[in-house]
Amino acid sequence: MPYFIYRVFPFRRLEKVTDTPTFGEASAQAKALRASPDRPGDCTIKVIFAADEIEAENLLSQVREPAPGVVGDE
Repeated sequence: MPYFIYRVFPFRRLEKVTDTPTFGEASAQAKALRASPDRPGDCTIKVIFAADEIEAENLLSQVREPAPGVVGDE
């Protein structure tokens, strides 16, 4: 299963950048994209491990609940 790299914009708009077979390659490319001065200010760079592009986009589109914790412990 490959690692997919996406630009995630507001309102969960996704833009696939690339996919790579290993985490090391995906991590290095994601770090380079995050440090790039050409990166739009309103996007984040995400790496996701998935069977295919459809599963990757589905996982990235899901709204995750915050981790449980003590209220006021921020």
